[in-house]
Amino acid sequence: MGKIGERLKNGIVTENPTFVQMLGMCPTLAVTTSAINGVGMGLTTMVILTLSNFMISLLRKLIPDKVRIPAYIVIIASFVTVVQFALQAYLPELNKSLGLYIPLIVVNCIILGRAEAYASKNKPLPSVLDGIGMGLGFTIGLTVMGVIREVIGAGSIFGYSFADGINRAIDQNAGGKVAAFLKSQGIFEPIGIFVFAPGAFLVLAFVVAFINHRNIKKAAKTGEKAKLCTLADCANCDHVCADAKLDGKEA
Repeated sequence: MGKIGERLKNGIVTENPTFVQMLGMCPTLAVTTSAINGVGMGLTTMVILTLSNFMISLLRKLIPDKVRIPAYIVIIASFVTVVQFALQAYLPELNKSLGLYIPLIVVNCIILGRAEAYASKNKPLPSVLDGIGMGLGFTIGLTVMGVIREVIGAGSIFGYSFADGINRAIDQNAGGKVAAFLKSQGIFEPIGIFVFAPGAFLVLAFVVAFINHRNIKKAAKTGEKAKLCTLADCANCDHVCADAKLDGKEA
């Protein structure tokens, strides 16, 4: 149970792919125009990540070191194809909404990174747990982005327009002058830019700033050094290296 909790916490909190390691930014910024897109993309990536980790871990002693990256890509691409066919058959609307970003999971740096840093050095069960943890962290990150952008940019959440509901409630229950004033001002006027590309950058910036601020306050209380990650630090980020060093001892 301790190993499961550690892997889940690592993926969701400690090394969250979206808000800590800043990986997978292409789908994070592109598909999170709605909450349902964020959930769909996150869960799809989690399934592929988990299956890929499992298969790569099983084959880790058979894959020659010189061709390991091409081998990983072939394995990942196979699972992406299977999952995409399943989406086309059972969730065609979601498949159409995510579009090109499903095939691009093949080169998602989260999946390749975990294959190289963890699955290739550990047994199948820990690798599966790592895939689930990282996948859940990615799903949570995309869902948070999608909810914020959809609420602010479209006045809805998971497709339900709460702004229209509030306005209908005012029409039915409020007094004449009050209702007229509120309607003229607008209970909620969506800010359309948040469902476009600039809104994605703004939301990501504010969320990461909030997390960094929280980490600074937490570090001030405990006396530890705050762990802050920014996009500019990714090339020198030691999260994956730390995993590789730790996991090399466990393998």
